[in-house]
Amino acid sequence: MVLSTSIATKFELPESILKEYHCKELSEGFKPTKPESALCFDGEDVSLFSVNLNQVLEWLHSHDYPKPLEKEVCNIPVLLFVPDFSTQHLLFHYDGTPQSAELIRKFIRLFGKLIKKSKATIISPSFIPKSKIKEEQELIQQVVHATGETSFIKFNFLRIGDFWSYAVKHECTLLVTTKNYQADLTKVLFHFYKGRIWSDRLSFYLSV
Repeated sequence: MVLSTSIATKFELPESILKEYHCKELSEGFKPTKPESALCFDGEDVSLFSVNLNQVLEWLHSHDYPKPLEKEVCNIPVLLFVPDFSTQHLLFHYDGTPQSAELIRKFIRLFGKLIKKSKATIISPSFIPKSKIKEEQELIQQVVHATGETSFIKFNFLRIGDFWSYAVKHECTLLVTTKNYQADLTKVLFHFYKGRIWSDRLSFYLSV
C-alpha cells in the first residue's frame, strides 16, 4: 500500500507505520491489522490513515519528550488502533460546534457497516446554547439510527485525559474526538503508557 508522499510528509510519524485507505465506506470485515480487509479501490482521495498504537508508543518513547503526531494538522482522519481493535463500544465527543457534528457524521459514513450493532455513548457539554440544541438532537438521532444502542450524557470535560478515564472505566473500545486534542493525547500516551499499558482495548479516531 503506497503512501501519498505529499500527505505523509505532514506527519511526524515514520511513513513505515502509516497505512492509508481510499474508501468512502469501510467494509464490514475491516481490521486495521490487515489493511487488505478494507476492500478499497484505488483512485479515490485518501479517507483515513491508520497507525498501530503500540508502534506509536515505541516511536514516542524513542524521544526524550512527547513529539506531535503531525507537523501540521491535516483534514484526513487518523485511526490509532490497538491490536485487538473493536467498535463494540463507541464514545463520541460532541463539543457543540458544527465541526464536531460533521466529524461524527463523517465517522458514521466511513464506519457505518462496522457499527450497526455497536453500543454508543455521546458526551456533550452542559453549556451548549439553545441555538445548538436542534443540531444536537439531530446528531443524537443519527447516532441512534447508525448503532445498536445509544446513550447521551452531559459532562464538561475539557481534557483528553477526562475522556480517556471515562472510556477506560466504562470499557469503551473506540474514542471519536477532534484533532484539537492531538498534542495533549501524545503527552498522555508518552507519560501514562511509559512502562505499562493503561488500556489495551481503547483505540482513537481523530479528525478535524
